Amino acid sequence: MGYNTIVLIKVIPDLEQIKADQNGSINTKNIPLRIETLSENSIEAAVQLREKHGGKVTGIIFGAQESIPIMKKAYAMGVDDGFVITGYQGNNPHLTATVLSKKIKSMPHDIIVMGNQSADSYTGLLPGMLAAALGYTLIGNAVSIVPVERKIRVKKFLESKNVDVEAPLPAVVSVAQEINEPRLPPVMQIMAAGRKQILTESVTPSQDNSVKVISNTAPKSERRKNIFEKPEEGIPAIAKVLKEELR
Repeated sequence: MGYNTIVLIKVIPDLEQIKADQNGSINTKNIPLRIETLSENSIEAAVQLREKHGGKVTGIIFGAQESIPIMKKAYAMGVDDGFVITGYQGNNPHLTATVLSKKIKSMPHDIIVMGNQSADSYTGLLPGMLAAALGYTLIGNAVSIVPVERKIRVKKFLESKNVDVEAPLPAVVSVAQEINEPRLPPVMQIMAAGRKQILTESVTPSQDNSVKVISNTAPKSERRKNIFEKPEEGIPAIAKVLKEELR
């Protein structure tokens, strides 16, 4: 028995190439796009499920028109089919959950896999909102996923321990980065990905005015600096700080 897995793929600007100006404002214009790190973990988790249990992996990207070529990398990583929903570039998780839930309901699926959060907003709200819109159970911080008949068993990563939980299918699972190490796709798989079709849909979602972004600036960083002219004075101070951090 196979399991149809939908993996939600977040596309973000390459954060290593983003810089803030003197006012703390961030400009992402002309910055190349990439798959967000936790989305790469999500793709790998979905592909592993297919390899072990059968089924199909379908990727969904929700974003701007420029996101379409990014699906090629998802194909190279093992995604079977992909949909790119264009027409929105914001970060409103409620609006995103509404659009994605409508699309997911129209597709055959057993498991929805996604990252716990994304590096461009870090709200962590989308998994819960999506699960609520679908009426499914959400299991977060997953470090392993094992489907058993019509249930799913997940090991959750907590601050001081891991716990095992179980939920009926369909279910939404948001993964932690510790779940796996995404594989580098082989050359033949990359070449095959370039020939695959990418299905696109355009939406014009109604804007939700209940949540507004009032600031999008880099936080101020004022680190404490201690300068020691003599090494014998600085070494004890550094050792003290390290000991306090290791407690």
